[in-house]
Amino acid sequence: MARTLLLRGMLVGLIAGLFVFAFARWMGEPQVDRAIAFEAVMAQTKGEMAEPEMVSRKIQRGLGLLTGVTVYGAALGGIFGLVFAFARGRLSQSRPRVLSACQAGIGFVAIVLTPSLKYPADPPAVGTPETIGVRTGAYFLLIAISIVAMALSAKTRRHLSRSMGAWNATIFAMLLYVLVVSVCAHFLPVIDEVPREFPASLLWKFRIASLEMQVVLWLVLGLLFGWLTERAESAVEARQANSSVDELRYS
Repeated sequence: MARTLLLRGMLVGLIAGLFVFAFARWMGEPQVDRAIAFEAVMAQTKGEMAEPEMVSRKIQRGLGLLTGVTVYGAALGGIFGLVFAFARGRLSQSRPRVLSACQAGIGFVAIVLTPSLKYPADPPAVGTPETIGVRTGAYFLLIAISIVAMALSAKTRRHLSRSMGAWNATIFAMLLYVLVVSVCAHFLPVIDEVPREFPASLLWKFRIASLEMQVVLWLVLGLLFGWLTERAESAVEARQANSSVDELRYS
């Protein structure tokens, strides 16, 4: 079962990556081109030489982008399938579509939304090479903290639901998650390297497009994976029912 869910998750993640690629070409890449143009103008104004392109923009926004989002989607889908296999029957008795949608929503909040509130995506021309290590480390540390806080909140909700009821336990768990993440994020470094001259509208559109691409990825992953899993389980149940009827008929 786990192997089937792993492969199904990778397939769905691959499909989700294709949706993200189409969305990125439509909404994300124009903002990247504008940011690169701004960076070139600023370098020219300062009298600096333009850095040679290691990979052309045509490849970056075409094959490079396609490869990146599909590989990322397949890897994330595989992990999604394994987590689903662990949660099914152990943590939830919900239908596959419900569990998959809830898992996708929780994953989006823990892995994407919460870290983005502290460290939003930045376009080209924002950030310096000297701080890339600090920025990357702080970002992934916040992701790890968010995942641990989400797991702690889910465990707390299960424990308190027996005495407080499901609704009150859910609210308490949500507040616990917000509290833990907020306290930890407060002690992480503040990174603000946006140049004064950088257009605020471009920064806003780029960050919104980056967040929307993640929404597309997790939405397709959660809904399509749940639909395929529920359909497969229904087919198995139907075959088992037909087999039982045949056995009774010929016994």
